[in-house]
Amino acid sequence: MFLLVGLGNPGPRYQMTRHNLGFLLVDEIARSWNLPAESWQEKNDSLCAKAKYKTSEVLLVKPLTFMNLSGKSVQAWMQFFKIPKEKLLVLVDDVAIPFGTLRLRPGGSDGGHNGLKNIDSLCGNGYARLRLGIGDATSPVPMESFVLEKFSAEEQRRLPTLLAQMAECAASFVDKGVQETMNLWNGKKL
Repeated sequence: MFLLVGLGNPGPRYQMTRHNLGFLLVDEIARSWNLPAESWQEKNDSLCAKAKYKTSEVLLVKPLTFMNLSGKSVQAWMQFFKIPKEKLLVLVDDVAIPFGTLRLRPGGSDGGHNGLKNIDSLCGNGYARLRLGIGDATSPVPMESFVLEKFSAEEQRRLPTLLAQMAECAASFVDKGVQETMNLWNGKKL
């Protein structure tokens, strides 16, 4: 079984904010895989749904613990289904990458992202991260505020296409693995 975890914050206040990109991406994956709405349930401090992609079972997860405690849910699902780190993909925003740029890595640092930091502390490192840039080097707003702002009108216009492409990348991870998916997607203009 694969575990695809989108990071975000629960509740209407955070919908369509930059920091909720992981939740938006999980929703797009579920939509593109025609997952029925009734597939979702609340368990292990998360919204989750089992899906099938080609021949693989996939658990889609949106932790409900708020960003800084995302690892609690990830750890619970990994232990419950005995999912190895090689089959974990965390879907996350990244303020250090320009908006619309995708980056997949088989591991690495948390890059100052509190959700990844918490997952690392509870589950260790060595799992794949699919990051989509939300950064704006020209923004005068402090980073903590910037990530919790709603997407700009221009970003909202581009978001459906970006999410669809990221969903394809996540599907490729399940189908082809991290190395081949990195070769296909990293550096690709979205």
